[in-house]
Amino acid sequence: MNDYGNRRLALLLLVMLFTLSACGTAEDMDATDRESNELESLTQDKRYTITWTMHLNEAVPENAEMLQYIEEKFNVDFDIWNLENNNYEALLDLKLAQGEIPDLFRIRQSHDLLKYRNQNVLAEIPGGMLEEYAPNIIESINTHAPGYMEYGKIEGRHYGIPVVNQTNRYRVPVVYREDWLNKLGLKPPETLEELERVVYAFAHDDPDGNGKDDTYGLSIEGMNVIFGAFGQMVFTEQLYFAEKDNVLVIGALEPEMKEALQYLQKWYQDGVIDPEFVTGENKGGYKHLSHAFINGRIGMTSMGNYYHWVQAGDYSVYNEKGEEVPVEASFNAMELTRKNSQARIVFGKPVTGPGGKSGSKAYDKLMSFTAIGANAAEEPGKMAKILEILDYVSANPNLEERMTMRYGMRGKHWEWAGQSKDDVVTLPPYNKQVNYTNRIGANIGMLVPGMPEARREQWASTLGLDEHGIYNALKVSVPSLIQSSPELIPLRNKAYISIISGDKPVSYFDVFVKEFMKAGGEQVLKEANDWYRSHSGG
Repeated sequence: MNDYGNRRLALLLLVMLFTLSACGTAEDMDATDRESNELESLTQDKRYTITWTMHLNEAVPENAEMLQYIEEKFNVDFDIWNLENNNYEALLDLKLAQGEIPDLFRIRQSHDLLKYRNQNVLAEIPGGMLEEYAPNIIESINTHAPGYMEYGKIEGRHYGIPVVNQTNRYRVPVVYREDWLNKLGLKPPETLEELERVVYAFAHDDPDGNGKDDTYGLSIEGMNVIFGAFGQMVFTEQLYFAEKDNVLVIGALEPEMKEALQYLQKWYQDGVIDPEFVTGENKGGYKHLSHAFINGRIGMTSMGNYYHWVQAGDYSVYNEKGEEVPVEASFNAMELTRKNSQARIVFGKPVTGPGGKSGSKAYDKLMSFTAIGANAAEEPGKMAKILEILDYVSANPNLEERMTMRYGMRGKHWEWAGQSKDDVVTLPPYNKQVNYTNRIGANIGMLVPGMPEARREQWASTLGLDEHGIYNALKVSVPSLIQSSPELIPLRNKAYISIISGDKPVSYFDVFVKEFMKAGGEQVLKEANDWYRSHSGG
């Protein structure tokens, strides 16, 4: 047997001896970790099949061009799981229930890291492996989001790589039909009282001029702006926590929500709120579209993000010739003008409530986690290979290769916009194809912080969207939240909807709070504050 074989056999025997041992010193464990990592590096020439999850708005074909590029470069075979983004968690959980675990595990909602760890579907990432095999990702996070790596740890062990989105410093916008405001002689409101006048006019003064009583002021997403005028968020996918007197509270339980509910109940009774608000503003398809707004049913919303509301000409971009041209409309704004070419939108500020508070929903910079599936850890060397690829496709220090991993092949899919190489242009026919990167298998990595701001984000800054955001003060999940959320969130929604629609009086709020606490809310608050104290030094 050659030296390589002798060394590998010796390492395997050491690992086996450690496993059989009933106890060992800290030094023994450190040595085994070092030897396991060395074993990882010895198997880099093996060809792995890697199951990989990613953000998908469209399915990735098996023979996608950029997948083949990466497969050849790293001597691997990819199996991309085409899990539709709108229904990602349900589709992923179905796979897990069938015993299938992805090797590259995208955890779209950060509070699910603990849930998946408890289901034993995540691999612990040994100390030192991230720094060795994903150094560029780790350097980027530590430099531009210091402290965030700690959020990927559970009980001191690393399970998740935080996906940090710097653009989440921009809150969700407050959007109005500008053509409706102009017709009625109104302007975007700045206070809750002014908002009340606007939404009543939208509902009762025929803003679309069709002579029919078929318009409303707002629906469910706009309600969060009213809650924000009292300092809290309510209608969200998860429970929103806030800091108050050096402790965490659940916003939906705070007493000032009774005053917000008084407004909304009256507005509903007066026909100002869309009676279909219970089913939401989106009626299918891309989940950030507000069909109620697009179809001219409501005149105000706070649905989607700022980049879903770009109107034609809001800022300039480069075309395929390197010329500056007006940006085209996107998502909600594009669909709105398709429906009505004369329709225009305007952004307003979150309105100020009686106590001087204001805000709209904002998403934390900790957007999600990337993790390694439990099965990948069973195959020697596979975890190292996955991290190596993830680092290459996500945070490549070579600018051109980084853009290649994101947009495809230079000269075919994209080109530099100018000599400064601070922007790219998508080339025809791909510039007319939404989600073309999915179809060519590009952009399969994770988002990392530290990238220069694009023109879109510069535009968002001019709108003041980096102010008055209401963030969830609980950054990760706690055990009781996983256990109780399936009951607590519907309980919250039912109570609020019942009060707004008038089925229950506003005084029912106090009954709801007691029921919520008995149903697990008390333990959730205790564990949330234990986490808060451990991360705030309190």
